[in-house]
Amino acid sequence: MNEQNRNDEISLKELLEKVKEWYNYLLSQWKIIVLAGVIGSALGLTYSFIKKPVYTATLTFALEDEKSGGGLGGALGLASSFGIDLGGGGGSIFSGSNLTELFKSRTMVEQTLLTPVTLNGKVISLAEMYIQNNEWRDKWDENPKFKNIQFLPEIKRKYFTRVHDSILGEIYKGLSKSSLSVAQKDKKITIISMDVSSNNELFSLWFCEALAKQVGKFYVDTKSKKARTNMNILEHQVDSVRAELNGAITGVAVANDNTFNLNPALNVRRTPSARRQVDVQANTAILTELVKQCELAKVTLRKETPLIQVIDRPILPLSKERFGKAKGLVLGGLLAGFLGVFFLIIRRLFKELFK
Repeated sequence: MNEQNRNDEISLKELLEKVKEWYNYLLSQWKIIVLAGVIGSALGLTYSFIKKPVYTATLTFALEDEKSGGGLGGALGLASSFGIDLGGGGGSIFSGSNLTELFKSRTMVEQTLLTPVTLNGKVISLAEMYIQNNEWRDKWDENPKFKNIQFLPEIKRKYFTRVHDSILGEIYKGLSKSSLSVAQKDKKITIISMDVSSNNELFSLWFCEALAKQVGKFYVDTKSKKARTNMNILEHQVDSVRAELNGAITGVAVANDNTFNLNPALNVRRTPSARRQVDVQANTAILTELVKQCELAKVTLRKETPLIQVIDRPILPLSKERFGKAKGLVLGGLLAGFLGVFFLIIRRLFKELFK
């Protein structure tokens, strides 16, 4: 037992001596460490001057809760019991977290990038604005493959080449990786916040508003598609039955004119008039029911639209985040000093290894 304690004391003593040896070694190299810190501080200060400020546009919106609709829900249930589908209830395919992912989907982002904006009196797309902000054109001028590539506002996707798709893909990666953030701040509330960050204040503002508009339109159209389709069908049926009813009413009048002062013994000639009157009665009943269903379908469609309510829109000037000079000095000095110490340790370890 005493032998074990002595070994532990020797090991601890050797460890302390080793630490002291390394400390004295690094202390003797203080000039190199200080020089590395000074160089790092200078680089950090230079970076703070070069680094462009980041502007963040924030937009918050709330989702409309799915309600049963009170009396409307009862009417929809009654209609469905007779086999009539009026499109009530748009489902929950885009509710909650699904909607936040929709904002970050490639389709929505790329369609937003083709939105037209007016910059310096010229109408361009947001994609072209992004390319100008990142100075990609300067590199493309030397490459004939990219030199004539343009992203015109609201151009159809079918006209894009493989090169167009690859560029849009790179823009989407850049935006989704560091520029676009969509989150529900609290699970207990339905308010969702979207942040768009870039080094161009106008791009952040315009892209944020255009993306919200694009997603809102897609979301509303998708959620109300069934109700809208049914309403269009019912309106077409109403117009058709009304035309038939008008024709039947005209037919009755014509038949009555043809049988005016008719000999009572020739009642067979009154048959067309009787037939047309039956058509009038049947079409009247059908039209009355169709009009009720059509109006109910319109109420259902209004219930489904809109489904996104914007609360706060981004307003100029946007919040700006700049890499400060003091931050550059401190972080640059600490990082360079740490790298200097790491280099000295590695160098001495190699020297001892080669000995």
